[in-house]
Amino acid sequence: MPAAVTSLWTRLRGTIAGFSVAQRTIAIIGIAVLAMGVFALTSWMSRPTLTPLFSGLSASDASAVVEQLRSGAVPYELTDGGSTVLVPESAVYEQRLAAAAAGLPTADSAGYSLFDKMGVTSSEFQQSVTYKRAIEGELARTIGALENVTTASVQLAIPEESVFVSQQIEPTASVFIETARGVALPAEQVEAIVHLTSAAVSGMKPENVAVVDAAGRTLSAIGGEATRNADQQAGAYETRMTASVQQMLDTVLGAGNATVSVAAEMQQAATERVDETYTPVDGALPASEETSSERYTGTGGQTGVLGTELPAGVGGAGTYESTQTNRSNVVNKTVESTSTPAGAVARQTVAVAVNADGTDAVDVAQLEALVTSAAGIDRARGDQVTVELVAFSDQGALAAQAALDAAREAEEAERAAETLRTSIVAAVVVLGLIAATIAGVVIVRRRRAAAEDDAVLTLTPVDEPLDRFDALTRGLATPLLDQAPTVPLPAMTVEPEPDPEPVQVALDRRRAEIGDFARRDPARTADLLRRLVRDSSDA
Repeated sequence: MPAAVTSLWTRLRGTIAGFSVAQRTIAIIGIAVLAMGVFALTSWMSRPTLTPLFSGLSASDASAVVEQLRSGAVPYELTDGGSTVLVPESAVYEQRLAAAAAGLPTADSAGYSLFDKMGVTSSEFQQSVTYKRAIEGELARTIGALENVTTASVQLAIPEESVFVSQQIEPTASVFIETARGVALPAEQVEAIVHLTSAAVSGMKPENVAVVDAAGRTLSAIGGEATRNADQQAGAYETRMTASVQQMLDTVLGAGNATVSVAAEMQQAATERVDETYTPVDGALPASEETSSERYTGTGGQTGVLGTELPAGVGGAGTYESTQTNRSNVVNKTVESTSTPAGAVARQTVAVAVNADGTDAVDVAQLEALVTSAAGIDRARGDQVTVELVAFSDQGALAAQAALDAAREAEEAERAAETLRTSIVAAVVVLGLIAATIAGVVIVRRRRAAAEDDAVLTLTPVDEPLDRFDALTRGLATPLLDQAPTVPLPAMTVEPEPDPEPVQVALDRRRAEIGDFARRDPARTADLLRRLVRDSSDA
């Protein structure tokens, strides 16, 4: 093993041996965390990128695809409740071709593809049932493609056609849907499902479609065109009207000086009314007139005397004229058709309470007129408006103020707790940095002390017993003194002391270092000196 590696290993062992129990524990934990991080990073970097192979699979198709992947030893993952299969990106196209060769995923047998299996000998009943199943399958497939819908099933009740109008029955439909976990369909989407289903069947009305979800909740019931019933529509109308009137009163009387309550009754069914009005013209002529007249001219015989009946006689001259006249007097006719859809306001009442103590000189009649105009009151349909001056209670305001104060105190306490948590975290981080700095300084000092010990151990041993420090310093100075000139110099006059020689400077520096080491660690110095004396005596 190279000397550099041996020296490094020796220093490392010496450094570790000088650690305390706490330092060793921290070092072990740090090494373990580092190893775990390296392992996790390596595992994450070596993990292949997964890409969807198929999504929106049924349970049977997902099972078949998984079995094929297992047989080919291809890694996979299932997401979205098992409906999506993920495979490595490099194997996506290959596995799709293999699945297509195996007929996976299987094509949906519902829909108009049912007619592909029908023969020429199918009866009219079979054709009718197959047609109904085809429409159900196509509707279920279309509804299942909507957002937030995972599964859909449609059942149609299409009665047989009758030549008698009184015996005709309207078709109905029931739709079952299963949504994604934790997702509720909005009213607009349910209404879209209702209209989509009703438009696919001839003669079906939207109010004859029922929609039910997997939790058993009725989203649209038979008899209601919209998914929101009359109560929901009334609530929405009341909220909107209350906000409008309240805003006007706050502007006129000031905030908190008036309160509004609106109750509305909605039209639950659509109605249609046709009025025909007949207005006669001036003079009151009859609706129709009929005139008939006849006129005869010619010579006649005498009364009571037989007429001549001669065979060759010549008849007398005579004429006949008949006239018949029919006259219809046209009158003014007006036809008025009125259609009222479901959800229209049938009747509403508005109640306004005004604070008698907070307002001065309030004209109740004028205020009632303002509310009537703002709410669109129609007296003909029975709407009512009531405006009264009453004394308001201040308990609600006091309770609201107390709630605001409590909320403010809670917010301040939360802010203080957050500040305390931040301070604690910052203190822990700072203490950790300080501890790491101290540990680094200790390690550096110990490494420096170990290096100095190695330097002391490399000192040249002396051949004769001397005083402890003289022997140590003389042993260090021996190789330096051997280089000094030995030729005697001639006598010189006394002159100022010259500058010290470089050798002497180096010797003094080494003595100072040894003295500093002896003062810093006397026990170790004594041990080193004993080892030097022992080596000198052995030599």
